[in-house]
Amino acid sequence: MDIVTDTDKTLMKQIDRHILRSFIGPLLLTFSIAVFVLLMQFVWKYIDDMVGKGLSVGVIAELLFYASATFVPMALPIAVLFASIMTMGNFGEKYELIAMKAGGISLRRAMMPMAVVVTLLTLVAFFFANNVLPAATLRYRMTLYDVTRKKPAVNIRPSEYYSEIEGYVIRINEKDPETGVLKDIIIYDHTQSPSQSSIILAEKGTMQTSADGQYLVFTLHDGHSYTEETDGDNRESRPFTAVDFKEQTLTFDLSSFAFDKSDKESFRSNCQMMNVKQLDSTTRQIKTDAVKRYADFTASTMSKMSIYNRYAHLKDKKGSAMSKAAPFNYEKSIASLKQEKRLRVLNRARAISDQIMSDYKVYSQVMKSDKEYLARHYVVWYRKYTFSIACIVLFLVGAPFGSIVRKGGLGMPLVASVLFFVLYYVIDMIDEKSVRGGAMDEWGMWVATLVFIPIGIFLTVYATTDSSPSNMRWYIKLRERISVRFHRRKKGENAEK
Repeated sequence: MDIVTDTDKTLMKQIDRHILRSFIGPLLLTFSIAVFVLLMQFVWKYIDDMVGKGLSVGVIAELLFYASATFVPMALPIAVLFASIMTMGNFGEKYELIAMKAGGISLRRAMMPMAVVVTLLTLVAFFFANNVLPAATLRYRMTLYDVTRKKPAVNIRPSEYYSEIEGYVIRINEKDPETGVLKDIIIYDHTQSPSQSSIILAEKGTMQTSADGQYLVFTLHDGHSYTEETDGDNRESRPFTAVDFKEQTLTFDLSSFAFDKSDKESFRSNCQMMNVKQLDSTTRQIKTDAVKRYADFTASTMSKMSIYNRYAHLKDKKGSAMSKAAPFNYEKSIASLKQEKRLRVLNRARAISDQIMSDYKVYSQVMKSDKEYLARHYVVWYRKYTFSIACIVLFLVGAPFGSIVRKGGLGMPLVASVLFFVLYYVIDMIDEKSVRGGAMDEWGMWVATLVFIPIGIFLTVYATTDSSPSNMRWYIKLRERISVRFHRRKKGENAEK
């Protein structure tokens, strides 16, 4: 008996290893492909901001690395979904599932090794989203901002006016590709006072950057320099100056073309660069500030209302109050005031009333902004959990679906995984938009998960009964079971009555 038990355990370990090998391979492959596709989308979006700026390979590699890290929360769930469909589909297509069931291994037991891996991936995904992703997003946003604001590299092409160097416009007519000699050079100098115009012409010259890359050096030969005063005291005495030269050297400062890295602190306030603990602290501070603003607004409004009442709620000659809601009772009648003073009193009351309404509009806008700001933090906070749990949810959908369709390879699993994930992603984006817009509270971020959990349970139950999608008997039996249970419960309630 012990020998049989040990043999069964050894056999189960071999089956588990076979299932894991069949699952982890497609998982890693799909994950890599998903990250690559998302990265290519990013490259095509920002290709114009990266090309032609003389960026080093290290800077571009750093940007792509941090951008890839930000795609992990989206790539991991679709990888789990595709790998689970493909693995169980291959088992069904090759009749390995039938062999397992014939050996007494249920579908749920066959899914157990993959479920353990997916559970571990879920924990890793949450750790990544909470600790690694904020730092990666910070570096990504900083590097992308620095790349997009960097000026294009110095590239002076023949027959074009180049004006990227501040204060100068340069034009060359011809450039020898072998020797690098420039011909027919024109340089417009606008760095002097607005009243002075300077032009430099040269028959030929050379251009090179300094060793540290901070300066662009022009060596001009056989040229002329013209300077004209268009305004000021020298206009009559020296209206025009011409100087001939055999050789002249001009140096241009290229410090504005350098790739400068921004300060981290200017980006840290963004909610996407925070972990769960920081988000909790920030949301509490936002709520505290909102309560304080409400108290300040209420106190300010009550103070203005008391002043308003002094002017608007006066008594007439008979002593009856003009407004029953007036909290103040004054002896002085507004009718007894002179017309000029009466107008001042009424204008003052109207001005206070307009000020109260203006303060209310400003306060409403501030509260709306605070609500949207708080919603953005809640979206990031819940996203760390929803995309992590999406690995388990989509596995519960993918594994039984693959065992039902019994199709392996890349065709059916790829199409099905894309359709399922697109549906999940669309629902999730609708949830996010609704939470940001205030149509739903922060719990709305769980709608996509709550939609797919019943689908996963339904497919799991469906798959464990060895049914086919076209077999209507399963639906009939399910309806009968529900009907029997409903009637039993109804009879029990009638018996109690």
